[in-house]
Amino acid sequence: MTRALFIAKTANRKTGPIPAVYITRDSCPPSCAHYRTSCYAETGPTRLAWNRAAQATSWSELCASVAALPAGQLWRYAVAGDLPGKGERVNRAELRALIAANAGRRGFTYSHKRSPTALAAIAEANAAGFTVNLSADDVGQADQLAATGAGPVVVVLPSDAPERCATPDGRPIVVCPAQSRANVTCESCQLCQRADRTTIVGFRAHGPRERVADARARVIPLSLVRS
Repeated sequence: MTRALFIAKTANRKTGPIPAVYITRDSCPPSCAHYRTSCYAETGPTRLAWNRAAQATSWSELCASVAALPAGQLWRYAVAGDLPGKGERVNRAELRALIAANAGRRGFTYSHKRSPTALAAIAEANAAGFTVNLSADDVGQADQLAATGAGPVVVVLPSDAPERCATPDGRPIVVCPAQSRANVTCESCQLCQRADRTTIVGFRAHGPRERVADARARVIPLSLVRS
């Protein structure tokens, strides 16, 4: 059973004071380019909270906490961690329980799980109102994930990426507003919660492990086409 840490009102400056969840490390797929290396969650306060997830609530308790949120409440799943299920797999029963708990609420998250079965589960979640963004490590991969149609896409960008640009196939990218504008948080922006958007959200490489993430983001040159 997947375990989670539920925080009713996070102090995370990027997300803003919304409910947030941390999922145990064994949910992360080893295929993720940042697995145990350049993952932002392996440093600072995020790591400290992530460490607590293994001793926190059961999945049924997490779902109960989500179901108790007010109607329309924005909340962030997996500030650290991934969809329920060990490694590359998705525990469909647990995910469906979470989707049901989220009914009427506005949960959103990101996932590096990319197997055909994982993409099917992600598509199901997005269709049911629980937004799962497909996480790409470079702009070429962003095109590949967008082509699956499983859900909206986010991508790691070079640290000096312009605010608006495009993938090699011409899909528009906008840098996360919380990175490009003052006083913007997930709570005020809510762009990543929109499962029906066509724009890819880009996150400039940053933080203590910026150099490694930046190098990976530059594997495929960023298109100079402006959206």
